[in-house]
Amino acid sequence: MHPAVAPTTDRPSEAAPRTATPHRRTPLFSLSETRWATAALALFAAGGLAHLFGAPEWLYWGLYLACYVCGGWESALSGLRALREPRLDVDLLMVVAAIGAAAIGQVFDGALLIVIFATSGALEAFATQRTQDSVHGLLDLAPERGVRVTTDGTEETVDAAELATGDLVLLRPGERICADAVVESGESEIDQATITGEPLPVAKHPGDEVFAGTVNGAGSLRLRVRRPARESVVAHIAEMVRRASATKARTQLFIERFEQHYSMGVVIATLAMFGLPLLFGAELESALLRAMTFMIVASPCAVVLATMPPMLAAISNAGRHGVLVKSAVVLERLADTSLVALDKTGTLTGGRPSVTHVRRLSGGDLTERDILRLAATAELGSEHPVGAAVVTAARDSGLDLPEGAAAPGFTAMPGRGVSATVQGRQIEVGDLDRLSTAGARPASLREARGFVDDIHQRGHTAVTVLDGGTPIAVLQVEDTVRPGAGDAVRRCARLTGTSPLLLTGDQPRAAQRVAAETGISDVRAGLLPEEKAEIIGDLEQRGQRVALVGDGINDAPAMATAHTGLAMGAAGSGVTVQTADAVVVRDDLNAIPTVIALARRARRLVIANLAIAGTIIVTLVTWDIAWTLPLPLGVAGHEGSTILVALNGLRLLRGAEWRRAARA
Repeated sequence: MHPAVAPTTDRPSEAAPRTATPHRRTPLFSLSETRWATAALALFAAGGLAHLFGAPEWLYWGLYLACYVCGGWESALSGLRALREPRLDVDLLMVVAAIGAAAIGQVFDGALLIVIFATSGALEAFATQRTQDSVHGLLDLAPERGVRVTTDGTEETVDAAELATGDLVLLRPGERICADAVVESGESEIDQATITGEPLPVAKHPGDEVFAGTVNGAGSLRLRVRRPARESVVAHIAEMVRRASATKARTQLFIERFEQHYSMGVVIATLAMFGLPLLFGAELESALLRAMTFMIVASPCAVVLATMPPMLAAISNAGRHGVLVKSAVVLERLADTSLVALDKTGTLTGGRPSVTHVRRLSGGDLTERDILRLAATAELGSEHPVGAAVVTAARDSGLDLPEGAAAPGFTAMPGRGVSATVQGRQIEVGDLDRLSTAGARPASLREARGFVDDIHQRGHTAVTVLDGGTPIAVLQVEDTVRPGAGDAVRRCARLTGTSPLLLTGDQPRAAQRVAAETGISDVRAGLLPEEKAEIIGDLEQRGQRVALVGDGINDAPAMATAHTGLAMGAAGSGVTVQTADAVVVRDDLNAIPTVIALARRARRLVIANLAIAGTIIVTLVTWDIAWTLPLPLGVAGHEGSTILVALNGLRLLRGAEWRRAARA
């Protein structure tokens, strides 16, 4: 590690890879549900065009019926299987209603219903598969093979699964650790972003613990295995994500729960509308026509469209403004949010260290700009995030740095810093406690120590610059709060009625600093991934509906446990983005309260649409039962209500609706 730093544990380092080799992702069109839904949509569109342009009736009827087959066979088969439980699946009712519509000449209506349900099923299947992919991605973080050192010193490459507790493993520079272990010998820096989310690599010495899936720096290490692969921390995280995601997958939209009861009622009523008139001497054709009319006007087409257009319009609107909401179920969960929990590094803060102050020691003849130029020149050959921050600060200040990858005599010292010859001076940049200061004046050491302690007290990183072994300055490196973070926190509190919660693996002092800057009063610091998940689970059990916002792999278990998980996608890891229910593509925290407000607006429109659809259905059904509803009038009323609620829901496509939500 570069300097001694109050540890931060929220965001992956920029200097080392955050994930292993890209893991398995299931392509969208590899799912049968997606292929059949696409075929149904294409056939429906072709049938609609043929119908519109006056093609022969047999042609567009053939295309519509082919749409029925492609989009409806899976739902029909699933519904028939459900009858054996016994349970009436709403998809089966939709297929029956579509067939009934075709039987009385309304084949377009039935085909539209089939397309809606086929598309919905494909999206649900894809979301489920992506959850499974995210678990595979977590497991792929740990390499499959490692180098074991035998008792006679021989090196052998073995499968990671074969490593047992007590085995000795050789880890070379840049390699990914294959098992949870303890450092036996050697020194290096380990990027632990995949487990802890720390923004800076951590110095490791004999006796320190390391985790599978993390990345070694420039040194070589010999590691003693502590746990077999199946019991590693990363495997534990994967299992937590799998269990939590499986639990959340059972959640349904309210309308889906309602439809199951409604479907049974429609079937029973349709049979009654057909059977009772026959008992009283009605003609078969008349009874059948009346029953089909009843099924058409009572079928939940308008109820379905009362729900999906507002949801899909809100999802589309949010997507245009940089928030990808993965499903209508997620949007409903967002609307229910009662508490927002926020990660720190990479979420409330930018996650990239930057030099904010150059504290020059007294008695020197160099200016702050001179010191920054010397330090940046020495750091040119470094791949460490702190080194990159120093170089960036110098260039942002307009300082000219030498051409080339590294200064003469450049040496990277794992866990201590760097050393190089700059303008005839021996410059060292790094950790005051680990750099050699044997020849330094006691007064300058005391002054430097005072600066370092003060910076650490503030929750920042302290980097000392030495000239010939004597401290000349201390650089303050910090992860700054995102612009607008405080405003986003206040808006979340206003929307939910509860002040947001800060959950972080960072040390308490740094967490309190960020909380104070953003207006958060409830801070939980120093947390491991499973501890974050436990806190979220406890809040959920107490009735809170938590929306967790994070960006690191270490947030994945808590994100899967939360009522809703939102990933800061511009900086977030691939696994986190897949585990999350929604992704904020742009680094704008204010999108969080805005999308919650938009979700609540969508829910209000759904309720209004259900009231409209329900009123019209009740009116038409009552007319058909009490008197005789003419079929054309029934179809017109049914289609009119369907179009009305669809257009009402599509209002949420307007950009004005996002701006309105942003003012909430």
